[in-house]
Amino acid sequence: MPLICKYLEVAFFAKRRILSIVQQRRIFSLAMKSLTRASASLLSVPGFLLLAILVGPLFLIISSAQDQPKQSSTPQTEAAPVAEKTAPEVTSHDEATTFKVNVRLVLLRVVVRDAQGHAVGNLQREDFQLLDNKKPQLITQFSIEQPGSQVAKEQKTQIATAEAPKTNAPPEIPERFVAYVFDDVHLETKDLMAVRGAADKYLNSSRPTDRACIITTSGQGNVDFTDDHAKLHEALLRLQPRPVMGTTNSCPHMTYYMADMIVNKNMPDVLLVAAKDAFHCTTTLDPESPSGAPIFLAHIDEYRQMAQSFAYGALSTGEQESRLALDALKNAMRRLAAAPGQRLAVLVSPGFLTPLLEYDVSDVIDKALHAGVVVGTLDARGLYVPQVGGDISGENAPDMMGAPEEAVYDIDAASQNDMVLGQLADATGGVFFHNNNDLLNGFRETSAAPEYYYVLGFAPQNLKYDGRFHTLSVKLAHPAKLTIQARKGYFAPKQAPNADEEAKQEIEEALFSQEEMHDLPVQLHTQFFKANDLDAKLSVLVHVDVKRLHYVKAEGRNNKDLTIAAALFDHNGSFIKGNEKILEMHLKDDTLDRKVDNGVTLKTSFDVKPGSYLVRLVVRDNEGLLSAENGAIEIP
Repeated sequence: MPLICKYLEVAFFAKRRILSIVQQRRIFSLAMKSLTRASASLLSVPGFLLLAILVGPLFLIISSAQDQPKQSSTPQTEAAPVAEKTAPEVTSHDEATTFKVNVRLVLLRVVVRDAQGHAVGNLQREDFQLLDNKKPQLITQFSIEQPGSQVAKEQKTQIATAEAPKTNAPPEIPERFVAYVFDDVHLETKDLMAVRGAADKYLNSSRPTDRACIITTSGQGNVDFTDDHAKLHEALLRLQPRPVMGTTNSCPHMTYYMADMIVNKNMPDVLLVAAKDAFHCTTTLDPESPSGAPIFLAHIDEYRQMAQSFAYGALSTGEQESRLALDALKNAMRRLAAAPGQRLAVLVSPGFLTPLLEYDVSDVIDKALHAGVVVGTLDARGLYVPQVGGDISGENAPDMMGAPEEAVYDIDAASQNDMVLGQLADATGGVFFHNNNDLLNGFRETSAAPEYYYVLGFAPQNLKYDGRFHTLSVKLAHPAKLTIQARKGYFAPKQAPNADEEAKQEIEEALFSQEEMHDLPVQLHTQFFKANDLDAKLSVLVHVDVKRLHYVKAEGRNNKDLTIAAALFDHNGSFIKGNEKILEMHLKDDTLDRKVDNGVTLKTSFDVKPGSYLVRLVVRDNEGLLSAENGAIEIP
C-alpha cells in the first residue's frame, strides 16, 4: 500500500510539473502493476471500489494531460470522450453538492401523562391527532423515546480493538440539557435563599445523562453546561440579589407598575396619587386633611411634576431590569441551540413586567421554538400573598397615610408580574409552577425529564412563506383522563428556502440533536488508537449499504450523492469539531449487481485527548432523505 501511495504522489507531481505524455504513461503503467498485485489484499473495503477510488484520480491526471493541447491560445470547450468512459465510479471529496429541497418537516416533542402525572409510553401513531391552525395534518414521522436509554444503544457503536477493549461500563453521554436562569435582578433575598436551597437539592439528584448550566440575569456567576455538582453548588452559593438600583425608601413611593401607568398609559388619577404621596413625604401633612388640603392644592403642579420625574426614573430602571431578564433568556436559547440533546430552560424569578417589551417576549418564544427548547418557569415567591402596606422590611413601601391607593397598585403589580412567566411556559409547552411553597417539587416539575415522550413530525400543507405564527394542537383519539404537553406553535419561514442553504441547515440542525433517523442504510462505528498517554486518534467509521440505496440512472451509470457530516462533542455536550464529506457514486450496472455486496466504508479521524466523547453522524442524500445516529466512546 505505501508503494501505491508513493506512485500516486509521483503522478500528482508529474501533473504539477507537466511531464511529457510518455513519462506520465510510464508512471501510470507502473502504478497499475502495483495496484494489480495489491488488489487481493484489499478486503476491508471491496477491492474494486477502492481500486476505482485510487486509480480514478490518477487516470484523470493522465487523461487530462493527454487531452491538453501542447500550445494553444484557443480554449477547448468539448469534454474528452475518454474521460467520460473512464470516470471513477466512487469519489469522496469536500466540495459542495446539489441538493433537492426536502419537504419542510415540523417536529413536536409530546409528553402524555395519566391522572397521577406519570408519563405514558404505550401509544401509537393512530392515537394522536395533530392540527395546524385548526386544520388536521398527516403525521408522517412518529417515534417513542425514553430518556436514559441512549447509553445502552451507543454501546454497540464502539468497535473493540487492541487499543479499545470492550468494557462493561459504556460512557454516559449527555442526553438532556437544562439551562437554569436565575433572575437575580428581580429576586429578593428571602426568595433567593429558598430557591437556592431547593435547586441545590434537585441538582444533586439529577441523572448522569443530565447537564446543567447556570445563567443569571445580571450576567455574574454564570456556569456553562456541566455534570460537576461541586461547580453548580458553588455557583448557587454565589447567587445574591443584584438590582440595577438599590432598594430604598423613595419619596414619593414609585414602582415600575405605577410608572408605566403614569408615563406610558397617561393615567392622571395615578399621577395624582403619586403627587399626594410626594406632598405627604416632604411635609408630613395629610393632603386631604383640613390643614393640609389647601397647601397641597396651592402647590399641586409642583408635586405632580415631582411625581412625574420619579415616574420617568422608575420606568427607565424597570425597563432595564426587564430587558436584562429577557436578554438572559435569549442567551440561554443561543447556548441551548448548540446542545446535542433534549433542551430545556427553567426561569427562576418572582416575575416582572414587560410594558412596551411585547416584541422582546415574542422574540424569546420564537428563539425557543426554533431551537426546540421547552421553557419552564418557577415563581420564586412560592405561595404569595401580597401584604397591604408592604412587607416587614418597609423598603419602598406605599404611603398608607398620604396615598393609601398605592397599596392597591402594588397588589395589582404583584399579580401582573406572573403574566410573563405563564406566557413563556404556555407558548413553549413548559410547566408554570406558582402559588406553591414546595420549591423542590417545582424544580422537578419544570425540569425533570419525562420517562417517555413521543416525537411527531408533519409536513404543513400549502405552507405560505409569510413568517406568521402557526398554532399547533395535539389531541388524543381516546383521551381517557390523559393530559398532553407539547409546543404550542411554530413560525413559518419568511421566504422559500434556497435548496443548498436548506440542506445545510437541515444537516446542522440534525447534528445538534439526538433524534435518530434511518431513511438511509448507514451504520456508525467508532474506534480509537492511542499514540501515547496524552494523545489519541478517534476514527468515525460510516458503513453504507450501497445495494439498498435508490439511484438515478443517467448516461449508463447509477448515480447517488451523499453528504456525510460527523460532529464530536465532549463529556458535557460542548461542540469540539466537525467534518463533512461528499461521497459521489456513479456505478456501472455490473458493479452494482456483483461487486458491492459488502457496501462502502468511509473513515473520518479526529485528534483528541483521553476522555468521554459523543459522536453524532448525519447522512443526507441529494433527494432529501436523512439518517442520523449517535455514538459514544470512552478513551482511557
